Amino acid sequence: MFGNKRYVLAWIIAPLLLLGLILTSVATGSVPLSFTDVLTALGLAHGDINEMTKSIVLELRLPRTLLGIIAGAGLALVGALLQTTTRNDLADPFLFGLSSGASAGVVLVITRLGDSLGAWTLPVAAFVGGMLSAAAVIIIFMSQSHKGTEKLIICGLAVSFLFGALTNFLIFSGDQRAASNALFWALGGLGLARWENLGFAAAALVILIVLIFRRGRALDALLAGEQTAWSLGINVSRLRTEVFICCSMATAILVSLTGVIGFVGLMVPHLARPFTGVRHRRLLPLVGVLGAVLLSAGDILSRTLTAPQELPIGIITAGVGGVFVLVILLRRTG
Repeated sequence: MFGNKRYVLAWIIAPLLLLGLILTSVATGSVPLSFTDVLTALGLAHGDINEMTKSIVLELRLPRTLLGIIAGAGLALVGALLQTTTRNDLADPFLFGLSSGASAGVVLVITRLGDSLGAWTLPVAAFVGGMLSAAAVIIIFMSQSHKGTEKLIICGLAVSFLFGALTNFLIFSGDQRAASNALFWALGGLGLARWENLGFAAAALVILIVLIFRRGRALDALLAGEQTAWSLGINVSRLRTEVFICCSMATAILVSLTGVIGFVGLMVPHLARPFTGVRHRRLLPLVGVLGAVLLSAGDILSRTLTAPQELPIGIITAGVGGVFVLVILLRRTG
């Protein structure tokens, strides 16, 4: 009974908190706006509003806020899926070396190729680099005779180091003025948010939702152990491969638009499980909402802590995530 009360309470507080963060996010920036201005610009309240304020809300801040919600939910869902599939509580969306591959793609474009695709140049380069690194990890992993989850982690680390070395080589042998731009992108942010690319970001969520609906029961069975899952007729190797491919695609899409925002996928599943338990039917919807809450809050902090300069979100999530991991480790050793 207490667990059900906590579950209901979480679903009361989390959506209300997210709604408040959405309004705060749209109102926060170099030009501060009131909630009344925001609601009027969104057509949710009556009143007079000038065209500049309306443009700031609708063309700049609302797409950024929506991208934060989509990216936060997507990264959190990927983290939850990978933690179940690998049976590793510290698994996160960058297990496949996606961050280093995406960074290498962006740095290659910045230092060598230039802005040949316009506004889509960096997202395309990041997506291609991320998918190449994920493909390398999966190919190496599938070539192993023993496909334990520890081998996947080792493959991911190896590919990350290789792409990291390539990134550093490109920076130091190329245009030094591009290094700061590459660094800011690698630390994550929502500055690329546009109405034109929100559909691309939403595709990541669609991939994950389809996977969850198709394989949700199989994932629940995997919680009881591999042998139990096999006895229930579930091909565990195939399930893992499907999850890895879908998660790598979704993460590459999100990273291509937001840069590397770490620890969201690691933290959020742990925050949700005390309210939902481990069954995915309850867990994953709340994970998505809490992921959106966490990244929305991080984005607001990124614009206010060092205003008028914007702080990369990855710095904030890394700081919070580092403390979070230490707390987990101290609890286990205690």
